[in-house]
Amino acid sequence: MYNRLMTENFEHTQPTQIETGQPSPMETTQPRELQKDDTQPIKPIKKPSRWRAFLIGLLGLTLLIGLGGFGGYATAINERQNAEDSLITAQLMEQYQLALVDIQFGRYEAARQRLDFIIKNEPTFPGVQEKLTEVMVMSSIPTATVTPTLTATPDFSGAESAFLRAQQLVNAQDWVNALSALDIIRKLDATYKTAQVDGMYYFALRNLGNDLILKHGNLEGGIYHLTLAERFGQLDNTSIQLRESARLYIIGASFWELDWRQAIAYFSQVGSNVWDGDMTAGERLNTAYIKYGDYFFEQQNFCEAYDQYSGATTLDERATWRLTKSTAECYPPTEAPVIDVPVATEAPVTP
Repeated sequence: MYNRLMTENFEHTQPTQIETGQPSPMETTQPRELQKDDTQPIKPIKKPSRWRAFLIGLLGLTLLIGLGGFGGYATAINERQNAEDSLITAQLMEQYQLALVDIQFGRYEAARQRLDFIIKNEPTFPGVQEKLTEVMVMSSIPTATVTPTLTATPDFSGAESAFLRAQQLVNAQDWVNALSALDIIRKLDATYKTAQVDGMYYFALRNLGNDLILKHGNLEGGIYHLTLAERFGQLDNTSIQLRESARLYIIGASFWELDWRQAIAYFSQVGSNVWDGDMTAGERLNTAYIKYGDYFFEQQNFCEAYDQYSGATTLDERATWRLTKSTAECYPPTEAPVIDVPVATEAPVTP
């Protein structure tokens, strides 16, 4: 009795398949076989519409055409931008060349305007910052109308007198005494015309450094004064290259008669006009090539000797003879191959 009541209650509380729309837990989920008495027809499989496929293809073609047009438009934009960039670069180059002409003829204000225009449009334009610094320094130095006489040394007193004295010495290109006059200004009044005094310091130190290297062969002194000038303004490319050449010359000289290979490596990077008061870099390079060639020649390494002798620009009589012998030993003449030429025979006479 009790079991029967529990069964009825369970059936009463569980929702039926019709109520929930879900299969009963008691029912199997396996597909059943079609019975003969089934009256529901089998639904046919729908084929995709031809119009739908046509519309999809048309949409894809339209998209491809649009992408192609956009690509062509982007290419045209890039070509126009490149053309504009080339035109701007040509204009900036023209302005830079005109600025150099203005500097040569002392038209510093016009040169400054041209350089400012270049910096405004292309701040990384090569050499423009250095030239602008040079123009600012040159424009701050007034041009003397009368050539000063430096024989007599008047007794200047006060910062103003020392400043006028420094200007005269700078115009006369007396860099050493100009620096002494500038030192007097700073001792008398460190705040007197600070910008102009700094510019004169830069100009005097820069030119003195260049003269010490090129005219006097004082490489260490030239490097020192160019480094001091760099405290007052950025060095121009000419001074930077000259200072680097002086450094390389000193390093190359440290290998002299010790390691000819290293000497050649360093002196080949130095400008030929740089010298140490005794020999120019070009002369040292030529001598190093000959000495290195002698080393290989004595080792009977004639091919290496040939390479070194060939690097020299001028050879003395002994080096010339050794170059000739090295050439013969490294590149001996070869005999022309003998070609056997077959002897033609007479053709038989036909009767």
